[in-house]
Amino acid sequence: MDISSSFSQGRGLEFEPTIEQQKRAVDYTAQAASPLVSGEVKLTIGENSLTVISLFDAAEIAYSEISELIPGEHIVTVKADSGDYVFSRLGNWIHPFLVALSGAYSKAVLRSLFIKSDPVVTARCKYRFTENGESFSGFAPVHVYDNNVTTLPPNLSARRLPLCFVTGMEKGDYEFTLRIGAEESYTYAGMGYDTAVFGSAVEQQIRGLREVTLVSVKDVDPTLSTAQASQISKLMPLGAAAPIGQLAGIAPSFITALETKISATRAAESYKVFKELSDTTLIWIGFRKNESSIDAGEMATGDTEEAAEPYTPWLIVPSPSGGAAAVEFAEDNSATFIYRTGGDFPVFAQRLNRALEAISFKREVIRMSDEDLRKPENVDYYMAAKRTSALQFVRESFIGRIIHSSEESWKRKLTELWG
Repeated sequence: MDISSSFSQGRGLEFEPTIEQQKRAVDYTAQAASPLVSGEVKLTIGENSLTVISLFDAAEIAYSEISELIPGEHIVTVKADSGDYVFSRLGNWIHPFLVALSGAYSKAVLRSLFIKSDPVVTARCKYRFTENGESFSGFAPVHVYDNNVTTLPPNLSARRLPLCFVTGMEKGDYEFTLRIGAEESYTYAGMGYDTAVFGSAVEQQIRGLREVTLVSVKDVDPTLSTAQASQISKLMPLGAAAPIGQLAGIAPSFITALETKISATRAAESYKVFKELSDTTLIWIGFRKNESSIDAGEMATGDTEEAAEPYTPWLIVPSPSGGAAAVEFAEDNSATFIYRTGGDFPVFAQRLNRALEAISFKREVIRMSDEDLRKPENVDYYMAAKRTSALQFVRESFIGRIIHSSEESWKRKLTELWG
């Protein structure tokens, strides 16, 4: 089989070695040429890394450091932060090795993108993506999940497209394009008869996410009319933040409901100061469902324990000049994060929405230093940052954080960092 042809058609990451292959090929023998290890080597494919061992040298190449797997006619090249590793003389084991390595690499990418469920649909496609003025394309497996579409090329172009933010859809002959705003487009082509199945699955998942958002919005404010709930759910997919002024224009009661939730948290004092310093209508407010919340419907009859608050509000607040922003989560022991906006606060807020959704609101990731991000325990976050442009943007915009001590001290540090 022509390995390079297989990869060019998007097949490389689709397959996994058989049980027999796994038993027979725990280690692969090859000839290596690399900056760290050369000569005859043993190759071991692990869950998080590829280990290369020669008689006198050894190297462990973490998948987080690998930028691309490149198959050749009789070689496999692994491009990594530490250099290029070229493996040859694998003989008949070149295909099983490539399949096993690409499969392990793919699983590591899926972990980093916080994808834990099984795909609804899988296919092979030719992809063409445009993000922030940059375009890239290739062949890759594509998976439809309950809340995203993920492509898995053996490089840094792997993308998880969040379906909750999709604003447009175009269907062509054996081609399917999803859009997020005016600047991002994601086209999946060359799927043949799988195109219809792919498109149907995507549409079904989007409808399901809209329904989940609608239910959540009504949970927050049961007084909303059908029209009001529909308009708000479109502005706040899965509770993403939106401008208070816009939301209040649809239903003032909805803002009142969220402010009531904030008033019962530590963020009540912060919110009061934010409204003193900023135009309240320009503040973005969102809410997210708490994983630890108790579904009242599941509580035993007669149980006197109160259900936990199911939703936590959060805020994106512009500085008076709009050149900086504060991010506040209405939770205990949560600091205030400060960011540069690049002069366009709404664009920053939209990208923050995307970044937080991509990392399941693991808020430490949006302010973690590059040094901490590269630590072994944060390897998944590191891989996610490489493949999520919104997360890269937000992390690069981070200025600092303010611990909540006294209100005066916190307010003084806020105005200093905003300045």
